[in-house]
Amino acid sequence: MNATTSRHIVLTGATGQIAPLVVRHLAAHHRVTLTSRTPRATTQRPGVTHVACDYDAPESLVAAFRGADALFVVTNEPTRPEHDRNIVRAAVDASVGHIVKLSAAAVHDSAAHDLVTTWQRSNEERIKKSGIPWTMIQPRSFMSHALAWASSIRSRGATYALHPHSRNACIAPEDVAQAAARVLGDAEHHFQSYQLTGPQPLSAHEQSAVLAELLERPLVCRALSRAEAHARYSRRYSPTMADALLASAERQLAGAKARTTDTVERLTGRPTTTFAAWAADHMDRFA
Repeated sequence: MNATTSRHIVLTGATGQIAPLVVRHLAAHHRVTLTSRTPRATTQRPGVTHVACDYDAPESLVAAFRGADALFVVTNEPTRPEHDRNIVRAAVDASVGHIVKLSAAAVHDSAAHDLVTTWQRSNEERIKKSGIPWTMIQPRSFMSHALAWASSIRSRGATYALHPHSRNACIAPEDVAQAAARVLGDAEHHFQSYQLTGPQPLSAHEQSAVLAELLERPLVCRALSRAEAHARYSRRYSPTMADALLASAERQLAGAKARTTDTVERLTGRPTTTFAAWAADHMDRFA
C-alpha cells in the first residue's frame, strides 16, 4: 500500500501512553479503531472508533480486529502471558494484514534474562511464527519515566534514582509513536525490527540538571540503595516485576543501554527529540 491508500488500523492499549499518540500521526484518511477494556474516548478525531475488548476474551478480540489492515499491539502485563497468546490467536482468526509490536530494545541484549525481557522475546517469537507480516518497534526507556519525579521535585527539590550516574539512551514517547505510525500497514517495513533510542545517553543526574535549568531552581539527584529502589518499585509492581527492574538497572550501570541509533530520524525524516526538548514540552507536569 502506498501512503495515500486508506487502511483500517486497529490499536490496542487505547488508555495507555503510546496508542493515542500513534493516532495523532496517522493520516486522516485512515479508518482507526482504538481498543481497550472499556471503550473510553481517549482521542477525539474524525474516523476514530473506540471499541471495548478484553484480552481474556478471545472472541471480543477477533471482533475488534476483523478487517484490520494493520494491528498495533501493546501489552503491559508480563505475568499474564495468556493475554499475548490470545491477541496473536485472534489476529490470525481475524485475518489481520500486518502486526506492529511495541517491544523493547533489551531483547537484543544477550545478558538480559529478566522477566520483562524474556516475556518480550517470547512475544516477538510468537508473532514471527503467526504467519502474519510483522514489524517490531523496540525502544529504549521512555523519557516520560522522569515524570515519576514530579512530586518530589515540587515538594523536596529532589529526584531519586538507583545508580544516578548510569546512562540510558532514553527516547521521547512521541518519537516512538511517530515511528510506529510510519510503519503500520506499510509493506516496505514487513519483517523488520527497529531499535529506537534518543539522541544521547543521559543519566538521572544529567536529566535532573536539565530539569533544574528549565525550572530555574536547584535540584538534587539523590542515590537510592538497592533496598530503597526495590521498595519503591514494589509499591507499584509485583515482587517479580520489582526484581526485573533492579536487574535492568544493573545492566544500565554496566553500560548496556548507552548505545544510540539513528532509526527515528530514518523513519520519520526529522531529528530525534532531545530530553531537554521533551522536558520543555512537559514543564506543566513538573512545575
